[in-house]
Amino acid sequence: MAMTGVLRPGHTQLRVLDLEESVNFYKNVMGLVETGRDKSGRVYFKCHDERDHNSLVLREADRAGMDHYAFKVLNRETLQRLDSDLRAYGIHTERIPAGEMLETGERIQFEAPTGHIFELYADKTEVGDGLGYLNPDVIIEDRKGISPLRLDHWQIHGGDLDGSRDLFVNVLGFSVVERIVAKDGKTDLAVWLSCSIKAHDIAFVRDERDNTLHHAAYLLESWDHVLRTADLMSKKRVSIDIGPLRHGITRGTTIYAFDPSGNRFETFCGGYNFYPDMKPYVWTEEEMGAAVFYHTRTLNERFLTVVT
Repeated sequence: MAMTGVLRPGHTQLRVLDLEESVNFYKNVMGLVETGRDKSGRVYFKCHDERDHNSLVLREADRAGMDHYAFKVLNRETLQRLDSDLRAYGIHTERIPAGEMLETGERIQFEAPTGHIFELYADKTEVGDGLGYLNPDVIIEDRKGISPLRLDHWQIHGGDLDGSRDLFVNVLGFSVVERIVAKDGKTDLAVWLSCSIKAHDIAFVRDERDNTLHHAAYLLESWDHVLRTADLMSKKRVSIDIGPLRHGITRGTTIYAFDPSGNRFETFCGGYNFYPDMKPYVWTEEEMGAAVFYHTRTLNERFLTVVT
């Protein structure tokens, strides 16, 4: 698949209640690499395997949750085209100048119908994964904690799911990969969207609470890595929501847990490849339990209700 527009989730800015407690968690439990701090007090991280300067920015605030979700696009020309396409679609955009975030170029910011703030950008300083590009090694040594491969996707909640879904499909070029439909057989209760060949890069869930985060997901290497992560979470007294288990949707294996501020995150592996000529899978409302948690076929109340 030729990727010529939106490439992947690039970074996200997360609100935390206690900055240094959160820095310790994301550095030593999650095993991310701190890459910088800016004048406003924000702290920047990347996963070991990621090559760009940052994928997570922490900001101390009095309320947990996500400030914005950013996708990287192919190049500056693509950024300009998508800015024009968004405005032609009736979406107001703002330009955030290069350098407002460390090592990050100009960003185009807009609000989706679900109330979430999204950004698109083309440029970010490449710092590499430590393996080099000529005759590279295959093992990154001295990794701490969970040490995921990359920021993988987000699940977010809001009222106008249809509007956000259509915006991402019709303007940004995403594909609908899976759906949960209401009892009428038509209304989407949740959709999983991809801008790549992954099973999903973002999921929208219909919820009266606009601009809310259900989870940010980090990719692990294997089922063994998921199980090791569960052991580590227990040892470090991380608050686990549910898992390890398998999703019906995407077929991935997973653990959901909470950071010290109550932001839910997922450690995830697996999932099938999706191409734009494929039809989306459809799940019915009465099978929602199996769709989300295939082994238990039930949803716990916390998973359904807690968002930030």
